[in-house]
Amino acid sequence: MNLLLKTAFALFAGLMATRAFKYMGFHFPDVTAFLIAGVLVGPYVLGRAYLGFSSAEELEGVRILSNVALGFIAFDIGSEFRLSKISHMGKAALFIGVFQALAATLIVDAVLVVLSFRGMISLPAAIVLGAIASATAPAATLMVVRQFKAKGPVTDLLLPIVALDDAAGLVIFAVSIGIAQALIGGSISAVSVIINPLSEIVCSMILGSIMGMVLTRLEKLFFSNTNRLSMTIAFILMTIALASREMYIGQFRIAFSSLLVCMTLGTVFCNMSEYSADIMQRSEKWSAPLYAVFFVLSGAELELSVFRYPAVILTGIVYILTRCAGKYLGARFSSTVMGCSENVRKYLGITLFPQAGVALGMVVSAQSLGAETGGLIRNIILFSVMVYELAGPMMTRDALTKAGEIEPKRPEHEHRARFK
Repeated sequence: MNLLLKTAFALFAGLMATRAFKYMGFHFPDVTAFLIAGVLVGPYVLGRAYLGFSSAEELEGVRILSNVALGFIAFDIGSEFRLSKISHMGKAALFIGVFQALAATLIVDAVLVVLSFRGMISLPAAIVLGAIASATAPAATLMVVRQFKAKGPVTDLLLPIVALDDAAGLVIFAVSIGIAQALIGGSISAVSVIINPLSEIVCSMILGSIMGMVLTRLEKLFFSNTNRLSMTIAFILMTIALASREMYIGQFRIAFSSLLVCMTLGTVFCNMSEYSADIMQRSEKWSAPLYAVFFVLSGAELELSVFRYPAVILTGIVYILTRCAGKYLGARFSSTVMGCSENVRKYLGITLFPQAGVALGMVVSAQSLGAETGGLIRNIILFSVMVYELAGPMMTRDALTKAGEIEPKRPEHEHRARFK
């Protein structure tokens, strides 16, 4: 009950933060307001006075809410892969998604490997950080697009690219961490470096496809879209639970990516179900509070203690700048090759800067490299995630606004005057 009360307080704080910043004249996206509220109710501020989450253990107790929210976010992004919508941009999304992920990895790797020769960072850590640079935060991107009702060529490419970006990132990370383990003292295994990451993607798509087809069939049994929505929610929850399973057969690992499974579920459902448009519209309203809780809890989990380490801050700044350069240049070059419009070439890369959940998941796997290397990677990514989470949504909003895909909002007093 104590955790339930603190979660309710966190949601309340996040919602009030959106209003407070607007009245103060700060035009932050809601995502940024939620994250700042999360920092305030976290263990480093109000949590110290027991007015919020007082420890990492308490946050761990409500992590299931974050996992569920991320599953719904992935389901929503999967719905962007409607065949009618992507038939004209499928090749462009695929090429740009993979190319910019590789570009970010190669540029970060190149710079950090040079720093490793100067003793600022170990070579295995440099290689793994380059792989983590490929991942983008789907949650923050989707939230900004929804809040401001962005529409246009950049937005149409953005959401499919974010999904493809994370799939490519999983493969790049698995290969890189295999190389890092070999450098530390292990041996490179074709199973762990190539087969297992590819298997994870294939298994995730198979599971998501099966769940999507079963959901589509079952929803035909109902005559009310309210009941169909309830069935959809039940299937998303079941899919999240099933995706958490893994098993080993010798060296061969059967595992799933919760993000990819739920994205595939959303894709199959929206392409096969005649009721999907109405259900997705209803789901968007139902899931909004869950997304708010997700971002507030994400803010509460940010580790402010990393500011105690100057070396981490310096390396983190290098990582942030080189990753942004890789994302922007990679997106700009690949979109030019695919003949995209000038707005896409100029602004798409900026919208790919946010980074959070997928990168933090990779950090957990990087702990297998040992306390020293794994701890260094963790601190650098925690520092960069703080910067990306707070600044990234605003940069995404500004880029989409400059691209002409977000209409400028009326000032608050004008908006109220219209309804007097």
